[in-house]
Amino acid sequence: MASFYLTTAIDYANGDPHIGHAYEKIGADAIARYRRLRGDDVHFLSGLDEHGQKVAQAAAEKGVSPQAFVDDIASRFEAMWSRLSISYDQFIRTTQAAHKAGVKALIERIHERSPDDFYEQSYEGWYCVGCELFKRDNEIVDGKCILHPTRTLEWTTERNWFFRLTKYQEFLKQLFAERPEFLSPETRRNEILSLLEQGLEDISITRSKLSWAIPFPLALSNGEQQGTWVWFDALPNYLTATGFPDASYATRWPAQLHIIGKDITRLHCVVWPAMLQAAGLPIPEQVWAHGFISFEGQRFSKSAGTWVELDDAVSYRGADALRYFLLREAPFDGDGDFSWRRFDDRYNSDLANSLGNLASRVAAMIEKYFDGVVPAGSDRSLDQADAGDIAGYHAAIGGENGYLLHDALKCVMSSVARGNEFVQSSQPWSLAKDPKRKPQLASVLSAIARQLARHAIHLAPFLPTKSQELWALLGGPGNVADQRFANVDGLDVTGWRVTKGASLFPKPQT
Repeated sequence: MASFYLTTAIDYANGDPHIGHAYEKIGADAIARYRRLRGDDVHFLSGLDEHGQKVAQAAAEKGVSPQAFVDDIASRFEAMWSRLSISYDQFIRTTQAAHKAGVKALIERIHERSPDDFYEQSYEGWYCVGCELFKRDNEIVDGKCILHPTRTLEWTTERNWFFRLTKYQEFLKQLFAERPEFLSPETRRNEILSLLEQGLEDISITRSKLSWAIPFPLALSNGEQQGTWVWFDALPNYLTATGFPDASYATRWPAQLHIIGKDITRLHCVVWPAMLQAAGLPIPEQVWAHGFISFEGQRFSKSAGTWVELDDAVSYRGADALRYFLLREAPFDGDGDFSWRRFDDRYNSDLANSLGNLASRVAAMIEKYFDGVVPAGSDRSLDQADAGDIAGYHAAIGGENGYLLHDALKCVMSSVARGNEFVQSSQPWSLAKDPKRKPQLASVLSAIARQLARHAIHLAPFLPTKSQELWALLGGPGNVADQRFANVDGLDVTGWRVTKGASLFPKPQT
């Protein structure tokens, strides 16, 4: 059994979860569920980044303490992830005592091993509270951060602790040369390689006026103790979640996969590995950077009116339908777009008309012609025709070629289309009219029931609730999530009792 430690980025606790947050968590959840179906020992981590200036500002605007503010935000995130069936094994919060202790231990370990990696220096520059980062000139357009154009940059001058990031430039170049798979997809790797060629700068890692932070364990020469920069606090969450600095952390670390957004690759693929190298700790195996979701071609923005409330999107067609739409419509190696029209199109064509209709028709015919019991049959033509799509599915999501979740779903839906074509070409309703052809009828319905059972298993990472409903409709034993891909070829549905019930994907009333 292979160990698979998977993480998402931890979200800033300064507002409610939105579509962008959900896209990442749903994608990571699909990978975690897929790995469990492979039989891997999965540990899936998600959580919240609860320190920093913008969290403190948001709390002040609400007139509550930062801790009370983040407690409320955390409950809302956890409730939404439960609603979306995000199957994380651990939800970390950076205000937890164990995390604070782990960050302190990591900083002290770096200082003990490489005391020159930390030094004091006065610094001034434009600071984006939205990013919690000092911005370079090429990251500023018209005086605004390119990622947070509605926020005002703040000119900040203070004396801080710095991390000697420049020391690790050659190490990072070697890391990318020896392990090109460390950052994928290739477009994101090329961006970091370009950054490394331009040359790195040391980074300020403390803030003098930030009280809502983990205290930096080293005092400045004047005795001042500053707050730890939020990213030097947040990045270690992947490590502290394993129990670091307790020795047991090594049973899980390093992580096999970090899932993040494309806007934070520099932090995860430059700063984070440099921190770990400074501490003498293993580097994660891979970082996968997904793209952004836009709204009808426009950047999501409440002020501009290009916004979708996540709660509304979940309620519209249900959690599984939203999961399917986001992962089918938005390529997980690039950017995607949300529109209500496309949501309706995908729901109706793929889920209701194709998968849902196939399941309903087959269940009705098994009930009508075989008293609801799946008959035995020898027709394997459909299994053989599906083999290529099944192989493509695993190639798309298994990690060897990346995490192309949209392609994995495309393979499943190709198989679903083949199942509908098989029913149409076989015409079981015509076979049923001739008693002599009942063995042929049995083979047809057995083949399509077996294919539907495969669909339930292969769609379980994406549609966990509806896949279980399909599995139960077919009479499958236990939970579909407990099945294993290794056993799919030998799947025998003979004798299963179908239960014809409500449509899996009902069409809205007009």
